Amino acid sequence: MNFILRWLVTAIAVGVAVWLVPGIDLVGGNEAWVVIAVFGLILSLINISIKPIMQLLSLPISFITLGIFYLVVNTAMLYLAAWMANGIFQMGIDIVTFGSAFVASIVISIVSAIMNSIVGKD
Repeated sequence: MNFILRWLVTAIAVGVAVWLVPGIDLVGGNEAWVVIAVFGLILSLINISIKPIMQLLSLPISFITLGIFYLVVNTAMLYLAAWMANGIFQMGIDIVTFGSAFVASIVISIVSAIMNSIVGKD
């Protein structure tokens, strides 16, 4: 149940980012909610498996930048999820520039934090 809740929160955060951030567009699929759900699933799996390893490897740089570098790690995970979703399912998001991906990762982080506080998940 915990993973399904994480998937739902991530999908909502991705939907908000697609709606708010210019340069992030949905690609493939007939229905927008299906594309967002599939992309949310892939991003959730990446955040569970690969993101902790990347955060551990980038710990010295994050320490020097007082944690700001974690936003770059989040952006890299967003790019990886977009690449995987477009490659495997031919649906996902299209990222136009690094700046739009950076802003989208900030929006996804903020919305996820708000949603996690509402549903009571750490």
